[in-house]
Amino acid sequence: MTPLELSERLWRFAARIGKVVDSLPDSRLGRHVAGQLVRCGTASPPNYDESRVAESRADFIHKVRIALKELAETCGWLRFIIIAELLPENRIAPLHVEGSELTAILAKSVKTASSRKSRPTSEQ
Repeated sequence: MTPLELSERLWRFAARIGKVVDSLPDSRLGRHVAGQLVRCGTASPPNYDESRVAESRADFIHKVRIALKELAETCGWLRFIIIAELLPENRIAPLHVEGSELTAILAKSVKTASSRKSRPTSEQ
């Protein structure tokens, strides 16, 4: 998957999160979850895109880690929506799977970039 394809996948995920947010019940709990989910669920794509123009490898790793943390939080809120029965599980489960896959991709990206950063050069 190219960086552009990953970016597109993250933006589509965020759009789907937005639709979930809009369908949460208008209750105290529903509004709370909606507020949390809209923030974390739409934060990964811009952070990932920012990483693509990073000023250094360290900056790249930092931005991808932020995107990764936001995805992890998003997956947590999706699990909560299922547990609290705020929306049907069959509606949320595919989105949770997508979030988990994106989390794995970004985690691997951080791991790869970090290992390259610490690898000694042949001149040492």
